[in-house]
Amino acid sequence: MVKNLVIVESPAKAKTIEKFLGSDFTVKSCYGHVRDLSKKDNGVDIKGGFRPLYTVSSDKKKVVDELKKLSDGAEVVWLATDEDREGEAIAWHLKEVLKLKNDKIRRIVFHEITKDAILNAVSNPRTIDDNLVNAQQSRRILDRLVGFEISPVLWKKVRPSLSAGRVQSVAVRLIVEREREIENFNTTYSYRVTGTFALAEAKGKKSSLDAELNKRFDTYDEALAFINACRGASFSVGDLERKEVRRTPAPPFTTSTLQQEAARKLRFSVSRTMVVAQRLYESGYITYMRTDSVNLSQLALNTAKKEIENTFGPEYHHFRKFRTRTANAQEAHEAIRPAYIDRIKIDGTRDDQMLYDLIRKRTLASQMADAVLEKNIAKIDISTSPYQFVAEGESILFDGFLKLYIESRDEDENEDSSEKILPPLKTGEKLFNREITATQRFARPNARYTEASLVKKLEELGIGRPSTYAPVISNIQNRGYVVKDERPGKEREYQVISLDSAGNVTQGKATENYGAEKAKLFPTDIGMLVNDFLVNEFSQIVDFKFTAKIEQQLDDVSNGALDGTEMLETFYKPFHQNIEETLENSGKITGERFLGINPETGEHVSARMARFGPVIQLTKPDDPDYKPRFAGLKKDQRIDMISLEDALSLFKLPRSVGEYEGNDITVAIGKFGPYVRHDGKFVSIPKADDPYAISLERCIELIEEKREKDGNKFIKLFPEDPDLKILNGRWGPYIAYKGSNFRIPKNTDAAGMEYEEVMRICQAEGKNAGHSKKR
Repeated sequence: MVKNLVIVESPAKAKTIEKFLGSDFTVKSCYGHVRDLSKKDNGVDIKGGFRPLYTVSSDKKKVVDELKKLSDGAEVVWLATDEDREGEAIAWHLKEVLKLKNDKIRRIVFHEITKDAILNAVSNPRTIDDNLVNAQQSRRILDRLVGFEISPVLWKKVRPSLSAGRVQSVAVRLIVEREREIENFNTTYSYRVTGTFALAEAKGKKSSLDAELNKRFDTYDEALAFINACRGASFSVGDLERKEVRRTPAPPFTTSTLQQEAARKLRFSVSRTMVVAQRLYESGYITYMRTDSVNLSQLALNTAKKEIENTFGPEYHHFRKFRTRTANAQEAHEAIRPAYIDRIKIDGTRDDQMLYDLIRKRTLASQMADAVLEKNIAKIDISTSPYQFVAEGESILFDGFLKLYIESRDEDENEDSSEKILPPLKTGEKLFNREITATQRFARPNARYTEASLVKKLEELGIGRPSTYAPVISNIQNRGYVVKDERPGKEREYQVISLDSAGNVTQGKATENYGAEKAKLFPTDIGMLVNDFLVNEFSQIVDFKFTAKIEQQLDDVSNGALDGTEMLETFYKPFHQNIEETLENSGKITGERFLGINPETGEHVSARMARFGPVIQLTKPDDPDYKPRFAGLKKDQRIDMISLEDALSLFKLPRSVGEYEGNDITVAIGKFGPYVRHDGKFVSIPKADDPYAISLERCIELIEEKREKDGNKFIKLFPEDPDLKILNGRWGPYIAYKGSNFRIPKNTDAAGMEYEEVMRICQAEGKNAGHSKKR
């Protein structure tokens, strides 16, 4: 008989907690969230409130049965799921599915898996917070109302198998709008003038300083006129300014800032960061990783002080109490920090160690002294011009937190962080021109989003919460609305005018690469098409302010200020009416774009979205017997950007690449993508190969690989019935019979099965063949 049963989400968490509790406690895992415990999610009755729907799936029934048996015999059941809304909802579901009475339940929460935290939680149990449960249930129901009702509309009006989501659709909109902003950006240019100036010799040493003119010129002629004016001009030091500047460290990590900094410093994706952080938390190395609080506990502050003073000295410590900017920060009560700040190294994978080190340094740096810098600004007068060159430099007087940690920046936050030190200068001191250069510089649009900068933008807009960022960004990529990609830059010329120390002016051109992208988020054709449809038909759902308002209402539900059912009812009635009106009045959306006429054939050329992706279509509207021709777009082409010339080049397929074994090899693109045809058989061409450039040798290689794969496909055939086969599939051997597939029992020698044994399986499962996994 179990005296105290403790239930947590994962085996890893259970293993760590078990170390801190005595023999009177038995710790068990419920293996994940509520969605893992039931086939159906929780439903809602708009008038009657929440109602649990428990249809336990077969592979989880053993877990539930074991927990039920243990909980029935236990004196006390401790529900130790995570302290956020989802954790509270899991605790509520466990109570319902295990039929636990209130007087038997102890709800405990802790921000870190340490001995002190666990024992303190056990000493201070509470009841399940119904407000947090209702907020989580409201979020999940709201998301399903949006997804389950809009998705079928997309199937009918755009393309089958599409989906929409309350937060994911807004994220896609941000990416689409940024892409169009970049495409429509009107590139302007100006001429930036820089100069290198020498000081008079001092004790046989020469020194110089770099400066930039405080004026940019709009035209080449203006820049050239200025350069010419500098010929024979004298230069001298004008105003000198010295000031002390302090830099303050960033707060400790929240979920979103951890995702951003891990992306910038470690090149982690958002989902990778959260997987590693979850592992660190469950192993007892860090505090809870889903939080929007920057607060640190008094214990953490004291430990950080001791660690900083021992490592760097007392002058490096500065007590700070950061305040959370997010209104109603609900996911937790403390920032992400090490559970034991004095622990420098941990066991685990390289990812674990790198992320832990990042969290530890950020936490310590937040409690370190400001960095003190001296900033020097020197203005250089020009005898022939009213403009001035400005030289800036800074030197570190006291490094403070910079000794340990420097926060990274996004690429569009241009700031020269390199330290430049100006030589000693005096007002009126004469300077000598070494080189003055006017360089044509082009304006740049806002950068495309990275995963990290998208998280930052969502947080700024008040959209989503710490637990939603990673799944949203993964979903929009997995569903094909967005791709994370690299794009090569383009080359362009720019003009340069130079004046050397001898007074010679040189005019010329140079080249630069621009527009190169790495690990950026790009919208796909279908992503843009779905976004435009939602903006036109469901503008409120993808409105930034409306989505942020919904998040605030969910926060209000979590603190008891708003009833969840009432909120859902207010949202649902106008939303459902919008669904009905769209189904009735909106037409089929293909995003079709007419490109022009094929000059050789007179065919009409258009780009549109087809069932399996974007295509170019050739038609002859005046010829009823003409069969349209189609070609799929390449990876880097889009419906709204492709030209007539590029579209027609896609019809160079099918093409013959040569012969093999006396038969022609043809490369073409079909309904399911590019393929090689040889001797009446078809072989798919992998995405890594370009069908327009694939060689004969590579085609032969693919043909032979397919033959080898097909040769290994058949495990056994039966002369008694040619339709009966045992095949090798993706999930192992299986039986195929007359269009249906049947599982083979585990630990069965598939190759040794006899005809009668195989037929018994088919007959026994025949009624459920339609439910078998298709391969």
